[in-house]
Amino acid sequence: MQEGKFEEVVGKIRQKNPRYEIDAYFFVREALDYTSKKLKKPVEGTQRHVSGHELLDGIREFTLREFGPMAFTVLKSWGITRTDDFGEIVFTLVESGVLGKTEQDKKEDFASHYDFNAAFVEPFLPRSRLGPSVSKKAPSTRRRSSRKKSG
Repeated sequence: MQEGKFEEVVGKIRQKNPRYEIDAYFFVREALDYTSKKLKKPVEGTQRHVSGHELLDGIREFTLREFGPMAFTVLKSWGITRTDDFGEIVFTLVESGVLGKTEQDKKEDFASHYDFNAAFVEPFLPRSRLGPSVSKKAPSTRRRSSRKKSG
């Protein structure tokens, strides 16, 4: 779909329900493209199908890549605070004819797939703030000296 047409559709969506910022819709579309390419989905006609779980995993990776430590803050500023919000956006775009779906796709596929704090905040915390199981030191990779002590 052409950029202008997509923007027009999203504008109409937001007139009815301004819950999510316009950037959220564009970002989900970009994340879908990213995920399709990453998974090397075969082209079926003119569309590639990505499941809800695949898309959520792709969104997480794409978000971290695009926004780094600001990921959680950016998503929150767009009104996205849980994976269910991605499902709302995707299915709104489906209902608007911008995205397609299969019979097996359900909005519930996006429900509580991962915790936003664990996905978008914890990767950037210092190890000491993550708790004892994560902050354990890795085994030393330093080589031991092969010199023998004299004496």
